[in-house]
Amino acid sequence: MLARRLLLPGLTTLALTATGCSSTPHTGAADAAAPATLAPAGDGTSQQLDVAAAPQGTPTPAAVARAGAKGRTEQSSFKVASYDQASGRAVIAKAPQGPAPGKSTTPSATAKPSGSASPSASPSADKPVAVGDVIASAPAPGAPNGLLAKVTEVVGKTDRGTEVKTASTTLASVLNDDKADGKVPVDPSSVTVEPLMKGVTFSWAKTGGVKFGPEGAKLPLGNLRLDVNAAVDTAPDAPASAGASVSGFVQLAPQVEFSYDGSGGSGPRGAFLGMSGDWSSQWELQGRAAASTGAPKRIPFAKLHSAPVIQVGPVPVVVNLDMTCYVQVEADGRVTLDVQQDVKGDFKVGGTYALGKGWTPVSQSNVKSTPVTATVTASGKVKGALGAEASVGLYGAVGVSADFAPYLRGEADAKATASSDGKNSLSGSWALYGGFDLSGNLHLQLSLFGTPLFERKIPLGALNREWALASGHAER
Repeated sequence: MLARRLLLPGLTTLALTATGCSSTPHTGAADAAAPATLAPAGDGTSQQLDVAAAPQGTPTPAAVARAGAKGRTEQSSFKVASYDQASGRAVIAKAPQGPAPGKSTTPSATAKPSGSASPSASPSADKPVAVGDVIASAPAPGAPNGLLAKVTEVVGKTDRGTEVKTASTTLASVLNDDKADGKVPVDPSSVTVEPLMKGVTFSWAKTGGVKFGPEGAKLPLGNLRLDVNAAVDTAPDAPASAGASVSGFVQLAPQVEFSYDGSGGSGPRGAFLGMSGDWSSQWELQGRAAASTGAPKRIPFAKLHSAPVIQVGPVPVVVNLDMTCYVQVEADGRVTLDVQQDVKGDFKVGGTYALGKGWTPVSQSNVKSTPVTATVTASGKVKGALGAEASVGLYGAVGVSADFAPYLRGEADAKATASSDGKNSLSGSWALYGGFDLSGNLHLQLSLFGTPLFERKIPLGALNREWALASGHAER
């Protein structure tokens, strides 16, 4: 039998950059890393719009781009009072001057023709919108992911406001020939969490010293954290002392990245939608996990959702973020182990559009594996991951989906308690690897930008990078 303690010193760095196919051919892998640099529009009418988080505790303006007038989209004093998704009917009403206590309101905005003498004027109370106008609204009753729609019919006045029929449309109809580019952190207090098993806790910290959850006091501002302590199926022939479990946490500081360039005047010349941020996780896998049959056993432990509103000039753009955090164990049922791993780094997933090239995936990460301790007993193989399935989209439609999974993999042909200091003797052989899996797709719904449709998902490109942490072999 061998008795050796494994302590992995130092940091191992992994840089991942994915390239993929686009709806039209491209020649350089670097094209996938960022939106293309575009020349200014020749007509000089394009404006650079600010990109920022929508104000908290105040009315969030929507936008109404006027039919037949290529002008600037402006704020108005109207809101979407209600929306019925099945029929596409909405009610447009006068917004309160301020939010009611404990509630938020959603007023609107209008786009006036260029050269209007009163660019901030609102449409009349009798006719808040007309056929052909485009509405972009923050979340409203019946539209929890906001509303981006064109008015097809003004039905008439009701006791709640003006009822209209609508049809779907694109951001190009409200952003016109303007430009925008920015990153907006996601307020961790806006994230809703649905635990999927016992032993899951949620914590966050935000600006102003506001903290939540048992770990909130430890977190950097803007971070959220999920802690999990879950049992894993144990191999049938394992002793009671080899009961398997996974424990640890995932910590994130997500942000939305958005850009748009409509300076060509006939649809976007460039666009980007994605999610990025810092990631850290620390987890421990113990015991003898049951043998995997078929696909590795994936155990979701929490679902997260947020619908942050980013203000692009006067236009509220509703971004939907969804994430399912999971642990995944792949084993042959023979190995008993005690493994700890810390992972820190950053990530970026999304899609970038350039006129003439179409949509191209963006997938980047820099990951560092910090010291790991491990004890491996018996012969066999095991792989454990603590990851997340994530998606980002606009107005409730998915645009990008990704699966982000740092993992640790071990294998041994004898009992091994090992240390990388080399002082102890070793019998048998063992190996320990750190790694990272990243996969995902661009989806049809990115056509919401007003870019040409594509008829299939575009893979981000399945990435796998693995590095040796430690290994050894010695005769008995």
